[in-house]
Amino acid sequence: MSNSTVPRSRTEAATTEKNPAVSDGTAGSPKAPTGRLSLRLRFRRDRVLLLMTLPAVLLVLLFNYVPILGNVVAFQDYDPYISDNGIVSILNSPWVGLENFERIFADSAFWNAVQNTLILFFLQLLLFFPIPILLALLINSVIRPRVRAISQAILYLPHFFSWVLVVAVFQQLFGGAGIFSQLLREHGYSGLDFMTDPDTFALLITAQSVWKDAGWGIIVFLAALASVSPDLYEAAAMDGAGRWRRMWHVTLPALRPVIALLLVLRVGDALTVGFEQILLQRDMVGPGAAEVLDTFVWWNGVRNQDFGYAAAAGLVKGVVSIGLVLAANKVAHLMGEQGVYKK
Repeated sequence: MSNSTVPRSRTEAATTEKNPAVSDGTAGSPKAPTGRLSLRLRFRRDRVLLLMTLPAVLLVLLFNYVPILGNVVAFQDYDPYISDNGIVSILNSPWVGLENFERIFADSAFWNAVQNTLILFFLQLLLFFPIPILLALLINSVIRPRVRAISQAILYLPHFFSWVLVVAVFQQLFGGAGIFSQLLREHGYSGLDFMTDPDTFALLITAQSVWKDAGWGIIVFLAALASVSPDLYEAAAMDGAGRWRRMWHVTLPALRPVIALLLVLRVGDALTVGFEQILLQRDMVGPGAAEVLDTFVWWNGVRNQDFGYAAAAGLVKGVVSIGLVLAANKVAHLMGEQGVYKK
């Protein structure tokens, strides 16, 4: 029997087994060896979504990535007054090579800013980071929805306050003429002034950050807790697990991916500990206790007009921050979590 007498359906079935691309009616269309759509086909399929995201991508490129080219002034003795055009000023400023970086690493003020930044980071990591988790667990254990909603709103309200208002509130509470100082004087004790004490400045900054931003972290962790199936709690209760056991074996494992992600982001943000917050209080305790990398860059770049030197300090900070993100993300992968991006 010749091949022409074979039924067409059987021939198509055999062809389909040899070449799966024929089964979807796209014979001859380029496909990846694994059966995934090619880049051209994926672009045609998602072109509407890509067009919708194009404005956002352009804004990110314009305001986040194009300014990175300005870091070239870290290798110059940059003078912005050469011309009204910033690009012309960059092109006409003299090159100094690595001189600005040599000045930075030999500057004791820079290393003092690094030390203060790391102290604030570790304090906030140890004291600020666990508090939203504990408060989220506490609010999640409240049975009455109305009480839970009111508590969440009260804790989240300070997030909308400006740092000027936050500093003013703490000044009225813990300043030399604050409420606690007046109460101590009325009872025969000497007053206190945490706002001008360099020894307690790091704790003061951490307390302000906790009061202002803990509510935002609570919302993130409560959203993660909402995704936990009630069946897991019921199964654990049937096995005899009490409240603490259910929290340890059900709740915390559910929060672990979110904790790992926020921890990676927090470590990447280690060298940025609150520019506006610290700048408002820098003069009260002096630069020895309050100078951090962001205020160091601002003071040298804006106030002292040493733009190349400040840009070099900012570039060093950026490179170290990227390294911290990559290292923290690697640790998250070793712990079995996704982190910022997958392996």
